[in-house]
Amino acid sequence: AAGYGVGILLQLQAMPAEAAIAVALVGITAVAFLMGLVIVRVPGVAFGMLTLAVGQMFYLTASRSRGLTGGADGMNIEWPATLFGLPMSELLKSSHIFLLCWTVLVLVLLALALLLRSRFGSITEAVRDNEERARFIGIRTLVPRAAVYALSALVTGVAGLLSALNTGFVSPENLHWSLSGVALMMAVVGGYKALWGPALGAVIYFLAKDILGDYANHWMAIFGVALITVIVFSPTGIAGALGRLVRGKKPTPVLRTAPGH
Repeated sequence: AAGYGVGILLQLQAMPAEAAIAVALVGITAVAFLMGLVIVRVPGVAFGMLTLAVGQMFYLTASRSRGLTGGADGMNIEWPATLFGLPMSELLKSSHIFLLCWTVLVLVLLALALLLRSRFGSITEAVRDNEERARFIGIRTLVPRAAVYALSALVTGVAGLLSALNTGFVSPENLHWSLSGVALMMAVVGGYKALWGPALGAVIYFLAKDILGDYANHWMAIFGVALITVIVFSPTGIAGALGRLVRGKKPTPVLRTAPGH
C-alpha cells in the first residue's frame, strides 16, 4: 500500500518524492489506527481472519483499478533523479541499497526498543500478557491495541517503500494474503516475544530460500518442517531458545552469610 501510495502521488506529480513518502506513511498509519479501533475488538482467530479479509479487499481493488494502479500488470514507480539529496543512480546500487535496508532495520529496532521502555511499552506488554487483568487495574485497552496495530502498519509501510525503491515496481501480489502468511512464518520461527525475533526469522527465511532453493525445488516443504519443529519444541521461536540458552549459562549467585549465622 505504501508503494502504491507513493507511485500514485508521483504519477500525478502532486508533490515531491520526499513529501510523497511522508504522506504515504502518515496516511497508512492513520487509516490503520481507525481500522484498528474496530478490528481489535474482535478476539483470537477472528481478528486474524478479519485482517486478512481487509487485505484481500485492497488486493482486489488494486487488481481491478487498471487506470490508477495498472491492475494485475502492476505499476512502475517513476522515482526522481535525486532522493533526499542523494542521486538515485548511486542509491540503487546493490551494495548501497543493501546497506540502506540494514541501516533502516537497525534504526527501526532501536526506535521500537526505546518505545518498549516507555510507559506506552509497559501498557502494551500488560495488555498482551493479560488484557482482562489490565482492564481491572484501570487500563483502557482499546486505544493501545489500535496504536500497536497502526505501528505495525507503519513499520510494514517502511518495508514496502524500501521494496518499491529497490525494484521501482509494485504489483497487487504485494497485497496478497500469502505475503502475510510468509511474514507470520518469519515471526513464528524467529520468535514473536523478543523484539528482534521476527527480524531473525526473516534472515533465516531468506537464507533458507537462497540456499535450499538452489538444491531443492520444494524448499518450502523443508522450511515448513523446520517451522513445525520450532512450534513444537520452542513455541517462543529461535530467539526464545537462544534467550533460555544464555540464561542457562549465567552463573548461579552464591549467598554469603555473616559468621555465626
